[in-house]
Amino acid sequence: MILAMSRKLKKGYFVKGKFVAEGSELDLELKRQLKGTDEQSRTDLKRESTELQKLGEDLLTLRADLMTRLELPDKLAEAVTEAKRISNFEGRRRQMQFIGKLMRQLDAPRLDDIRTALQEQHAPSAQETLVLHQAELWRDRLIADDDAVGQWVNLSPGTDVQQLRALVRQARKDAKPEKPGEAVRHGRAYRDIFQIVREQLLAAHDIPVREDDAHESLHNPGADA
Repeated sequence: MILAMSRKLKKGYFVKGKFVAEGSELDLELKRQLKGTDEQSRTDLKRESTELQKLGEDLLTLRADLMTRLELPDKLAEAVTEAKRISNFEGRRRQMQFIGKLMRQLDAPRLDDIRTALQEQHAPSAQETLVLHQAELWRDRLIADDDAVGQWVNLSPGTDVQQLRALVRQARKDAKPEKPGEAVRHGRAYRDIFQIVREQLLAAHDIPVREDDAHESLHNPGADA
């Protein structure tokens, strides 16, 4: 009995009612699992932090009306305004880090509102889609019909008539196949007519021209077809 009591007790702990001795294979395995879980958590946190940093950068491009609708916390709204003014690379980098920190303080519903506003900004409205369709129709009419230029100018007197007529002539020339049986090909004049008509229609409908619209419309199937 005395010998039994004099033996040193093993150091360890209990997991689900089972004793795990320190240094045992089971102990090492549990620690490996725990370490793996911690590393995964750190990876998830880093990924989330990076995503929120990017979301904060995207806020700088958000239209004023959408920004107002978000009703962001004053500190974040002021930080975004300040970041737009900073031209120094290092100063801007530090400011964006600060914005990222403020973004991490927002709750999930507010972050979802920001994502929704950014999606809305990049998605064309129903009115914009209608304008694009009208621009395609007018482009085709202007090229096909000699009287269409006069009709268009009556509707949009702000159009440069000389430029439009020159583009129409060039578009008709480009559309003629070099060899019989070849498919009709459209050149730059065809796209430029679309751009002119589209911009006039947007102005008539009082739709603001977004900075990314010009690039997108040049790659729009309706514009290049």
